[in-house]
Amino acid sequence: MIGRVKLRPGRTGWLAAGLAAVAVVVIAPLVAGPQQPDFARALTAPGHDFLLGSDHSGHDLAIRTAQGLQISLLIAAICALVSTAIGIAVGVGAAAFGGWFDALTMRLVDGVNALPHLVLGVVIAAMWRGAPLAIIASIALTHWPAVARVVRAELLSLQTAGWIESARLAGAGRTFIATRHMVPAVTGQALVAMVVLLPHAVWHETTLSFLGVGLSPDRASLGTLLDDARGDVLTGAWWTLVVPGLALIATALAVTRLGTLVARRHRPPAGSVW
Repeated sequence: MIGRVKLRPGRTGWLAAGLAAVAVVVIAPLVAGPQQPDFARALTAPGHDFLLGSDHSGHDLAIRTAQGLQISLLIAAICALVSTAIGIAVGVGAAAFGGWFDALTMRLVDGVNALPHLVLGVVIAAMWRGAPLAIIASIALTHWPAVARVVRAELLSLQTAGWIESARLAGAGRTFIATRHMVPAVTGQALVAMVVLLPHAVWHETTLSFLGVGLSPDRASLGTLLDDARGDVLTGAWWTLVVPGLALIATALAVTRLGTLVARRHRPPAGSVW
């Protein structure tokens, strides 16, 4: 038993598969070292020379996909962290100060939610095409409202909690209560939100790079690999699309499953109080 969640065989399998995938993503590119283009071996089918085939530049597609996963997951993790931090700040501020500040903050949340995230992301990323910071900003600045709503709702239910009332009666100000009491109270929810945001960030980064407004083509990411595969598939090189595509789907499913496990870990038992 870990916390309140028992590691059943199915969950253990998911965790083991996730750890193995992370190990492969991290170790494989380091072991392989830098790859050099070899156009004489371009678009080699999966086999003895290349286990998963090669791309149109003659790179080993397995290593190239591992490198792409590294970059995509790194960008997604930063995006999820920044977006969660913004959401916590907005949600805690709205719950702590209330009144007109809460109303104004929620209207801001509604306004951001009303904007098409992908379109807004494309606009931001296109202004600084190829810059990783632009991709991070385009994703983080469009995904924080969901976190803010969850945090605010959780804290509003705790406004009448005994320890909050005790802090108020002791003369603690709103800022002190927000930073010393409210933020620690939502750390579990914030962790769940950050993990749940990871697959969304991976998909958005891949989409932006696939549309040509994300990372530059010389940088390996799942999006750039899928973008390159569009022309290669027409020549019969199906593996250039299947390998990174399956890597993207498997990563999204694994992270989503991890988010479910984390959510169960931080879910209070029936009848209990946070």
